[in-house]
Amino acid sequence: MSKADTPKQLPTIHKREIVAKSGLFRVEQLHLEFSNGEERIFERMAGSGRGAVMIVPFINNEEFLLVKEYAAGLHEYQVGFPKGLIDPGESPEEAANRELKEEVGFGAKKIQHLHTVTMAPTFFSAHMHIMVATDLYPEKLVGDEPEPLEVQQWHIRDMHKLLAREDFTEARCIAALYMAKEWLEK
Repeated sequence: MSKADTPKQLPTIHKREIVAKSGLFRVEQLHLEFSNGEERIFERMAGSGRGAVMIVPFINNEEFLLVKEYAAGLHEYQVGFPKGLIDPGESPEEAANRELKEEVGFGAKKIQHLHTVTMAPTFFSAHMHIMVATDLYPEKLVGDEPEPLEVQQWHIRDMHKLLAREDFTEARCIAALYMAKEWLEK
């Protein structure tokens, strides 16, 4: 084990409080003491603790599905992989299958976990499970989207064209695409 891999002692949390909240977000303030005695106050977006899933659904060994949906943060339409929160009591695999049915109209007989990622872990406490879905079959569930999502089919060999699009920018989708490509090559 190199010095860089030596486990660090986590700071002690002396106080934790919600300092702001909306219908979607909660801002949590942490009063911390580090192992060297330094004290700091950090703020972070408090997650639900349930996590989320993002699914790369393959309709065959070379083609996958994407959805085009409204992205309120950018106030534009973005192309990306189906995704959503894990409902209470669901496993990531169950959530992935439900989201597929809601967003692209397919279920999957096989779902494989590729990796769990975070986004800006200094400020967000959320985890997203990247999954690959194969052996798809038609099945539609009603989702929570305000309008029907446009489903697009892409070939993995056209990955560079997808990456060049101005509406395929979400870092987690780009990471999922590269992970899925590596998964396919194994």
